[in-house]
Amino acid sequence: MNYYIGYDIGSSSVKVALVEAETGKKIIVLHEPQSEMEIVSLHPDWAEQNPEMWWEHICVATKRAIREANIDASKIAGIGISYQMHGLVIVDEKCNPLRNAIIWCDSRAVETGDKAFEELTKEKCMSHLLNSPGNFTASKLKWVKENEPDLYNKIYKYMLPGDYIAYKLTGDIRTTKNGLSEGMLWDYRENKVANWLLDYYGIDQSLTPSIVENFTNQGLLNEQASKESGLPVGIPVVYRAGDQPNNALALNVLNPGEVAATGGTSGVFYAVSEMSAGNKSTRVNNFVHVNYEVESPRIGKLLNINGAGIQYRWLRNNMGNETYETMNRKASKIAIGSDGVVVLPFGNGAERMFNNKNIGTHFLNLNLNIHNSSHLFRASLEGIAFSFVYGMECLKDDNATINVIRAGNDNLFRSEIFSNTVATLIGHEIEIYNTTGAVGAARAVGLTDGDFEKFGSSITTNDHVMTFLPLKNKEPYEKAYEKWKSELELILTQKK
Repeated sequence: MNYYIGYDIGSSSVKVALVEAETGKKIIVLHEPQSEMEIVSLHPDWAEQNPEMWWEHICVATKRAIREANIDASKIAGIGISYQMHGLVIVDEKCNPLRNAIIWCDSRAVETGDKAFEELTKEKCMSHLLNSPGNFTASKLKWVKENEPDLYNKIYKYMLPGDYIAYKLTGDIRTTKNGLSEGMLWDYRENKVANWLLDYYGIDQSLTPSIVENFTNQGLLNEQASKESGLPVGIPVVYRAGDQPNNALALNVLNPGEVAATGGTSGVFYAVSEMSAGNKSTRVNNFVHVNYEVESPRIGKLLNINGAGIQYRWLRNNMGNETYETMNRKASKIAIGSDGVVVLPFGNGAERMFNNKNIGTHFLNLNLNIHNSSHLFRASLEGIAFSFVYGMECLKDDNATINVIRAGNDNLFRSEIFSNTVATLIGHEIEIYNTTGAVGAARAVGLTDGDFEKFGSSITTNDHVMTFLPLKNKEPYEKAYEKWKSELELILTQKK
């Protein structure tokens, strides 16, 4: 029996999964480290990680997975990679990182991207990039050029986080259309690298890696990587994608009208659309989806909410370290609307759906005589759920079609308060699947045959856990949401 291995390089941990090559059946899923990886924040709104740390945890996790699954490593036949989007890794001629990676939730390049959007014009950016240059990889690279010129002059190549891990596995520096689109470096109209944006930023075009297609041989595992990871020499990397496109693949979200939802550190709606759906809003980002083809250009419309699971985790860590299950149970004893307590859960950097404003987290309307921690737990879950509903409104404003929502079985979606609130207010079922990004990346290795229909039917058959239906009595949810939204809009007005 052969196996595929998949990695998911997050900002809190590295996940690894082994699946059976023939059936896609999960053999083992685990993560490293057991605690959370460090995010270095030297200044407010900065966020960095050492890319070598990702590789070290991948090697430890791979050896653990092989050992604990008790399989023959020589039977591992291919590698898939999922990774945190929008990050910037820069290396010198010896392919050593020149600095920490600037990761997805780092906000330092907001002004750089805003200036580019204004000077290059909205029409140019939206018609060619389907986005504003924003606070993405290209703008982060421009920030390095302006603020760390000595480092910039030593750059041999820039990469996305997944490109760096693929390099560590194979020794080949390559990227994908997916990755370039995540960095705002793909020109959809011309179907090539957006060199005009690099030229505007004064960045040498030669710094861009060569491009490989997904679901093909992207490079073979070399001896050094084999020695460090325990994987067999010569197996191919055949797939890499940012975590949100990959999560969509893992949830069988491949066709227009299908939406993937994620409730991790950040929250995400990712709606698959035809490119002809266009783009009206700079609050929604558009990326090359994993099954994008020139003849059938599927794109993912992504609405990101930085302040999601991190809000609930912060409460847990700072209110006695109770388990999420205990917090959920206490929250369930509080009425819808949390007796007036409102939480705006946006304390994790600039929010794209607020046009890159950083409004912070707010706890509002606390009455010290009647409110307790249970109210805060409920209001926090409701606040995160309401931010998802607000985000869905943004997606619909951007011509996204919503027919079905599929989500992984993660902490937020395991909360009935959260899932019932979202399903009831948006009026759509939420299908919950027991899968992960690492499992999706591993299974994607088998898609060299291009049979997406077979791939999707296997997920539907094997991974479906439950479905949350919209509740019939919407009124208390609508009332609570309108109160939350009015508090949000008041804060947004003050931040102008």
